[in-house]
Parts: sequence; structure tokens; C-alpha cells
Amino acid sequence: MKDARVDEQANEVKEYVRKRYGEIAKNRHSCCPSGGGTASMVDIGLKLGYSEEDLRSVPEAANMGLGCGNPIALASLKEGETVLDLGSGGGIDVFLAAKAVGPKGKAIGIDMTEEMVKGARSTAKKHGYENVEFRVGEIENLPVEDSSVDVVISNCVINLAPDKERVFREAYRALRRGGRLMISDLVTEGELPEKVKKSFEAWAGCIAGAMEKTSYLKAIQKAGFENVKIVSESTYDIDVSDDLESKITSVKVEAYKA
Repeated sequence: MKDARVDEQANEVKEYVRKRYGEIAKNRHSCCPSGGGTASMVDIGLKLGYSEEDLRSVPEAANMGLGCGNPIALASLKEGETVLDLGSGGGIDVFLAAKAVGPKGKAIGIDMTEEMVKGARSTAKKHGYENVEFRVGEIENLPVEDSSVDVVISNCVINLAPDKERVFREAYRALRRGGRLMISDLVTEGELPEKVKKSFEAWAGCIAGAMEKTSYLKAIQKAGFENVKIVSESTYDIDVSDDLESKITSVKVEAYKA
């Protein structure tokens, strides 16, 4: 009975997040809060590790808030590689990845929100991207073949998934041997208050679903990844209540499939 309730709550969270992000895609405003209040998307992007060249090289429509880091800078992409972006949103990281891997490579974006995928596809077509593809799907059930990609990236999205262990297992499945996971995400220092964990609004805002940092890394290891490590981390600068200050951390994590 308990499992049924857990599943029901997870489905409710997914549907709320899906609806919220569908509205974001239609209204063209930022996704997860990235601090900075009235700061422009460009200012936020620079703060999160994107270069001015990065931001100039992708269509403006692809930039929808930038999440909590720059996984492309972390990934050290090579020409000819196939890259999979979990929760691709407006497509900024997919378009940057496509540029890095070149015409012989490919960048695939997965997003569960049809409006996001529709917008990203439109942007790709408008700007002539031929080595990108956007697919509708859940990151817990990736619509990709086994051992078909070289790199999995994600930017402030895995925290939105109720079943993170399943996300990491799916990422592992999709990767070829020797492939790598390079992600930016939010984690917590200690446990969040129960009222926050149960708040749909806090889930959609990338806070309630954030996993405790040590448990997050263990979940990646449990999926089969090796050499799991935090490359960098910083306190996430957002407007939160006093009881959440210093509890939310932005991390960049890398791991490998042997």
C-alpha cells in the first residue's frame, strides 16, 4: 500500500512539473531560478560558466534560464561523438554540444514536455542545425538504444525526477563502454524540511527534489558508474527562506562507464 502511495505522489509531481514547464515554454520565461533577480539571461549564463562566445553562438530562443551550471564546459566533447542531454528544455546545451562534436557527431535532447521539444525543434529548423534531434520522453525511461551514446549531460534537471536512481541506471544503459556522465545539478547539505519536500511549487522550482549530496553520489555509483567525483561545487544563490539558506548546493559531477 505504501508503494502505491509513493508511486501516486511521484506521478502527481511529474504531472505538475510537466504542466509548469509547458507554461514556461509557452510564455518564454526562465526555468529554475538562477539567482540574480532582474539579471539578464546573458548575465546569469556568464555567472554559471558559459562564455560570451557560447551565448552568442546559440539561438536566443534556446536560452530559457540555463539551469545551474554549464555541463558542456565539463564534458570536453570531441568531434564525432554522440551526446545525450537529459531534460534539454529550450536546447541551449544541445546546440552547444552539436557545435562541439561537429557534422560527424550528433546531439540528442530528451524532454518530457512536448511544448519544450516543439520549440527546440522549431529553433533547430529555423537556424539550420542538421546534427541535432529532440525527442519527447522521460529521463527515467530514455527513448534511446542501449550503448548508443558517448556522453550524457544534464543541466539542473535530474533533481526534478522523483526516481533518481532509475535516471542514473538509464544513463548508464544508454552509454557505450568508456562513455562518461557529465552533469550539473542541485543537491542538499542535510535534509530539507518536510513541508518543502511536499511542495509541488518547490519541486518545479528545482528545490524539493534535490537529493542529499552523499546519497546523490552513491546513487550514481549504484547504477554502475566508476570514478564518480564532484568537479566543482558552490552554494546556489537563489531567493530562499531563511531555513533553506546554505542548504542548496550546485554541483558539477563526472562519472564513467567502464
